[in-house]
Formats: sequence, structure tokens, C-alpha cells
Amino acid sequence: MDRQPTLETERLVIRPLVEEDREALYRIASDPAVWEQHPIHDRWQREVFDAFFDDGFASGGSLAVVRKSDKAVIGHTRYDKFDPEEGGVVEIGWTFLAPICWGKGINTEMKRVMLEHAFSSVALVEFRVGDTNYRSRNALEAIGAVRTDRYELERYQGKRVVHLVYEITRDSFAEGPLA
Repeated sequence: MDRQPTLETERLVIRPLVEEDREALYRIASDPAVWEQHPIHDRWQREVFDAFFDDGFASGGSLAVVRKSDKAVIGHTRYDKFDPEEGGVVEIGWTFLAPICWGKGINTEMKRVMLEHAFSSVALVEFRVGDTNYRSRNALEAIGAVRTDRYELERYQGKRVVHLVYEITRDSFAEGPLA
């Protein structure tokens, strides 16, 4: 599966992340409101954001979200954890958008084209989201993702972090709200 495609929608170009995107994305990420429900709630801090950016850049799956109308970088997303076995699975995540884009259908538009691309190669897409990140959980449920019984435990700054696992299958996508 190509984890760094260039995808287009009516309003967006979703393209491979480049180093030159760092400052535009940091301008968005430096707003603490972007991270207020996220388990890594301090990504607005420069050194925390830079580590996030570097990790994404190295992953080979990070994408910049660009608004077509003015070519402004308005967010970030990522394809990760690709496994071709048993029909294939890929994770979509690490998504954040500029608050000015919230509530305007940008996330739905972006996820639709990302899922269409993924399902040309895999049978299952997974998402991991912090258990207290209700904004992201609601957004996932709105696009047809279903919470599984699985979860992952990590630690950040000495505190327990729970990530819930959501998924969409190729079949449920074809019959779901984004079809």
C-alpha cells in the first residue's frame, strides 16, 4: 500500500509531508486547544511538537492537509502500522486540524478519501484514540468507525494513557455514512 499518496477532494490536497511543512504545522499545533483532550496534551510546546513531527516524517506515512483555495497547510494526518497479512490492515491517525476548520466537514472529507485509498489495498482500517479525547471519538463514530474491545496502555509523563481501538472494514465502509 502506498502510505504517502497525493489525494484530492473538492476542497483539499492531502500530500506527502515535507520538511518545509514544519513551521506551518507548528503554527496550528502551538494552539493548546488543539491538544486539550489529547493524551499528549503538551504537543503545543515546541520541543514536543518537533519530536512528533520528526517521528511522523520518519514513519514514511505522514501527510500534510492543504486547502485548495489558498494552498494553506491546515493540518496533518498519517497512515501507519501497515500489515499486508490476512487481507491487510493499516492505521490512520495522528490527525490534527486548525481549529478554524473544525465543524466544517474537513475531517470527514479527508477521512473519506483516505479510506477509499486504503480500501483499494486493505480490508481493515484501525484508529487509536485517547479514551478522554471525546472530540476525536465522536468524529470517528460519525464516519462509521466502531469501537472494538481492544485497547492499548502506555505511559506519558508518569501517567497512564489508554488508547481505544476503533475500526472500519471495507464492507462497513461501503455501506456506511461515507459511502
